[in-house]
Amino acid sequence: MESPCNLVCTLDPLSGYCFGCGRTGAEIAGWTGFTPAERRELMTVLPERLATLTRPPRRETRRSALARARAEGGADDA
Repeated sequence: MESPCNLVCTLDPLSGYCFGCGRTGAEIAGWTGFTPAERRELMTVLPERLATLTRPPRRETRRSALARARAEGGADDA
């Protein structure tokens, strides 16, 4: 079965769209019950939906902070 899922699976709290595929939670839950025509029709609007989303920046982890400091010539421990 064709699916736009790319395993990101995080819903935008403002729009309700998934950051990965652009579907709503209800559309994701009902996907297997949709007819092939309904799935194709929905997939045509997903690129437009995704274009409206702005994903929030990810939090910097300790590991990435240490790697960035080393790359910038900083101290070994942060």
